[in-house]
Amino acid sequence: MNNRMALSLIAEIMGWTDDRGDATREYAWLKLMSAVKYDSYSDFRAGIRFIESLATWLKQFDPADRNVAYQFIRSRLVYISVAEMQCLVEAFVPEIVTPNLRTLVGLDLNIRPYEVWSSSEGATAFRKRLRKTLFIGMSDGSRIDILRRANSGRLSTEQVVPMMNIDVDKWEDLSKNLADEVGMMPGEKFDNVYLIDDFTASGTTFIRQVDGKWKGKLKKFNDIIERAKAELKAKFPLSERFSLHIHHYVSSTQARQALLDRLRDAERDWPQKTYGTCTVSEGLLLPESLPLSQASDPEMLALGTKYYDHELFNRLEKHCRENGQTSMELGYANCALPIVLEHNSPNNSIPLLWADTHGKNGAHPMRSLFHRRDRHG
Repeated sequence: MNNRMALSLIAEIMGWTDDRGDATREYAWLKLMSAVKYDSYSDFRAGIRFIESLATWLKQFDPADRNVAYQFIRSRLVYISVAEMQCLVEAFVPEIVTPNLRTLVGLDLNIRPYEVWSSSEGATAFRKRLRKTLFIGMSDGSRIDILRRANSGRLSTEQVVPMMNIDVDKWEDLSKNLADEVGMMPGEKFDNVYLIDDFTASGTTFIRQVDGKWKGKLKKFNDIIERAKAELKAKFPLSERFSLHIHHYVSSTQARQALLDRLRDAERDWPQKTYGTCTVSEGLLLPESLPLSQASDPEMLALGTKYYDHELFNRLEKHCRENGQTSMELGYANCALPIVLEHNSPNNSIPLLWADTHGKNGAHPMRSLFHRRDRHG
């Protein structure tokens, strides 16, 4: 199906005519948004990109429901494009890391942060602090390749690790390369560690307690550190009680607050944690008003109920029940988000965007608009 045919099909599905200029106006918007944003979605293929997928998606709804679904895409969908994500990655070191390190150097030298680069002593101290900062990707969404390119000449490749599953040999390499760096003293260790991921909607994936036990990415990372410390002892490259920084390129307000709350709980109830202080940051904090609600989106929420297939919950039942959920109607952790990332659609978004269902037990079969590649089940 070519672009023109798909536009004509959408007009037919939506009942647009040019008597009121509907088709002309909407064609212009669809072609613009497809070219600038939506066609870049990684799961679209040649010949079946956004406009073609939208036509198929809209046709599934009963005629009376199609305008609500279309207006949701028109006015409520938030799509983080390739270019926008790259901007967030490129801004990470200068806008998040640098101010933090400048403050630390200012405290070390008893000067104000803005005075750090006014002397060779301050500039040298900053470079040393930066080299003693370790950056670790938590998933393939961390965009470590872009991070390295954006900071070529600023960060060493020996202080950026693509994935958190670091074996003992790699920890030894990190230690040796840090010690060999010009200007470093024997026994120098990393003082700051940044754990980097692309997106968090609920905060539960990163850290949570289930039946009194800690789970999540932070728990796995802590276990890796404990094992490496036990084997390498003095050769382990992280300082005792190092400063941990959790950074997401995009975060919901709900996730940020959940992370802060759980980290406070961990400070009190998790004696095995290996880090000292911990901070949370993000490149883009989504507004608190972004999730769908009965006050702002009653019609779209009603469509979510009408076309929901409980098989979605059955696929993720273990993870949902750990989070206190009994339904996936609003997405994982009931986040009810209208968001799509250029490389995948989060399952925290409403299922009408990403779920492919077969209509079991009398439910309406649905095809997704932005197909999700699921890591769970």
